[in-house]
Amino acid sequence: MRSPVAVAAFWIGLYLMATLLPLLVLLFYPPALDQGRNWWTEFSVALGFIGLAMMALQFALTARINRIEASYGVDIILQFHRYISLVAVGLILLHPLILFVDNPETLALLNFPAAPWRARFAVLGTLALLALVITSIWRKRLAIPYESWRILHGIFAVAALTLGLAHALGVSNYLGLFWKVVLWSAIAILALWLLIYVRVIKPWLMLKRPFLVETVIPQRGNVWSLVLRPKGHEGMPFQPGQFAWITLDISPFRMREHPFSMSSSAEQPDRLEFGIKALGDFTNTIKDVKPGTKAYLDGPYGVFTIDRYEDAAGFVLVAGGIGITPMMSMLLTHADRQDERPFLLIYASQTWEDITFREELEALKEKLALSIVYVLRKPPEDWSGETGYVDQELLSRHIPKRRGSRQYFICAAPKMMDQVEAALHRLEVPIDHVQMEHFNLV
Repeated sequence: MRSPVAVAAFWIGLYLMATLLPLLVLLFYPPALDQGRNWWTEFSVALGFIGLAMMALQFALTARINRIEASYGVDIILQFHRYISLVAVGLILLHPLILFVDNPETLALLNFPAAPWRARFAVLGTLALLALVITSIWRKRLAIPYESWRILHGIFAVAALTLGLAHALGVSNYLGLFWKVVLWSAIAILALWLLIYVRVIKPWLMLKRPFLVETVIPQRGNVWSLVLRPKGHEGMPFQPGQFAWITLDISPFRMREHPFSMSSSAEQPDRLEFGIKALGDFTNTIKDVKPGTKAYLDGPYGVFTIDRYEDAAGFVLVAGGIGITPMMSMLLTHADRQDERPFLLIYASQTWEDITFREELEALKEKLALSIVYVLRKPPEDWSGETGYVDQELLSRHIPKRRGSRQYFICAAPKMMDQVEAALHRLEVPIDHVQMEHFNLV
């Protein structure tokens, strides 16, 4: 069995190879330089081909391919997708800018009515690419609903890639050979296939495995537990700490899905619970969902699970607010498994009444070697526990002296996660022993 590091390195190598493929292609029968095509021209073209290849690979990054996701986690892949998109856009924009600076006569290609079609494709593709970036970075400022943005995102991405490839084929100086045309056409077809898989095939598969809402349970902290039962199938096996994308009361083809962590035991795949805090338009409606409502799940996803660390001597869980959800799944699962290893839960909350799953957590002390440290920012007058924030001083009082003997899991708001991670680093906790789960995937 290959180690996770080896598998992750394999995918990185494959990505780099696919990204540099255009340059490798140009090594075979490269076009001869002439007086009109100097080194800067060739360099700008190379940047354009690399950027176009990166654009095609973006479809693979967002397809939620389980084998890739299992090596990194969806949150890391989506973060990479966001940042590498900016790199790809930068390379693609550098391509014409270098040409304009090196040969100002090429500025005439921006005269859209008079320009040849290959130049028009380039202009339209660039505009689609800029629209994709602008609507993604400033989606909330532009007040674009998430569902509408996903549709626009797909349209702009397909348009940018198709028009970019049409531009390259129209120039033909680099793709004049038939096998080069076939290769780039195959790349475009693969990207289109991945889009069809995400938008059509995967929703169709979800339709065949529906779930029904059994009940909605109110919890402390304005949180609601959405309980689902499978209809006509065995359920969804998962690892504690993972999450799934939920489509509720509508067809999965509508692309109105939302990611939530399971809060129930992984030993009961036929009864799934999701802890959902009422924070927005969709989450505020969870309390009103009626039993019998249909739901569809895409999952499980995530590498934020203690099942990947069977050799660990114990676990330290640091949660803030609704970040307790994946931790609850971990604790319930290992209580069902009668795990004898020690668990330390450090749980930060605004008030004592806001501590979600408080009674359930206390009951778990009877089934697990579980210690709980509650940290309140607004404690009651008779409070004798920890107050304030989870900082280095607080952590040093509670985590084991042998820092490397445990695996540490953090799930909270981004600011708290960064602070806890930095504090653990200063306390000499090995970096590969710290696992984090980010809230914001969309």
